[in-house]
Amino acid sequence: MKIATYNVNGVNGRLPVLLRWLQESAPDVVCLQELKAPQEKFPEKAILDVGYHAIWHGQKSWNGVAILSKYGQPEETQRGLPGDPEDVHSRYIEATINNVTIGCLYLPNGNPAPGPKFDYKLAWFERLTQHAAGLLKGKRPVILTGDYNVMPTEKDVYKPERWVNDALFRPETRAAFKKLVDQGWTDAIRKLYPNDTIYTFWDYFRNAYERNAGLRIDHFLLNPEIAKRLHAAGVDRDVRGWEKSSDHAPVWIEIN
Repeated sequence: MKIATYNVNGVNGRLPVLLRWLQESAPDVVCLQELKAPQEKFPEKAILDVGYHAIWHGQKSWNGVAILSKYGQPEETQRGLPGDPEDVHSRYIEATINNVTIGCLYLPNGNPAPGPKFDYKLAWFERLTQHAAGLLKGKRPVILTGDYNVMPTEKDVYKPERWVNDALFRPETRAAFKKLVDQGWTDAIRKLYPNDTIYTFWDYFRNAYERNAGLRIDHFLLNPEIAKRLHAAGVDRDVRGWEKSSDHAPVWIEIN
């Protein structure tokens, strides 16, 4: 079973890139972030035409998450992250597919920091941690994947000294990610590639992709029931170089 996550950075504007990648890479399940489309504008038919059923949580202009599946319609179990009824951002959707619970998330960026946006990021992180703790109590395999907007260590960022005050790399953000992982989650990429330089995002500015001046901010966290079945993982780095592509590359894992 091949599962991928991809911050598509506008599902309609980059639809040709998404469809090409789906056909070439052929993952079984895909989690998308940053749809930048209201609920009624999601390109369901185009995605169905290449073999994927979908559920999605849209929002006009920004945010938005979706789960695509080759196994038929995903069984939705959660829409929106619990814990704050006033939070209307479309940043979390969860489904059961093949007896695996898959949470697709788009964690807030948080810049500028400090400030209200950073406070929201940390509060959202805490809500995610509380929800994740509940998921760990069950015996079902669980995957939490998406754009976490955090570089966990200096190994995950090109020239870390330039990022010390950024919301994605501040000590509070990295501590929040560590607190989440320490519940008992496995960082899939680091499990298989503990010492490699691996990036999932390259800015559009200053030839970042060509210079490989990237960040690793798209992550797979696996609970113990599924971590032991992890077989392979990688980043489809070349997709970032396609014309009119997202500034993220798809990340994937394979489980037995």
